[in-house]
Amino acid sequence: MPERVEETDPSGVDYGWVMQTTFVLTIAVGAPTVAALAFLIGAPFTTWTAEALFALRVGALVWFLTAVCVFVYARRTTT
Repeated sequence: MPERVEETDPSGVDYGWVMQTTFVLTIAVGAPTVAALAFLIGAPFTTWTAEALFALRVGALVWFLTAVCVFVYARRTTT
């Protein structure tokens, strides 16, 4: 029977923190970004489907960029 491990010594990036921070920042920054971009483009959204697809496309890009930036920040500050 192996010995019980009661302590851990994690090294590197805390991925839980990265995921939580990405979630919060994407909502806080992403929603105004999508709204502002929709206003600036001035695209006439004729249906709710068109609006939803626009928000999903822009939101996905914002989510990805936020995740990469948060990961790079975490990586640089932990090493």
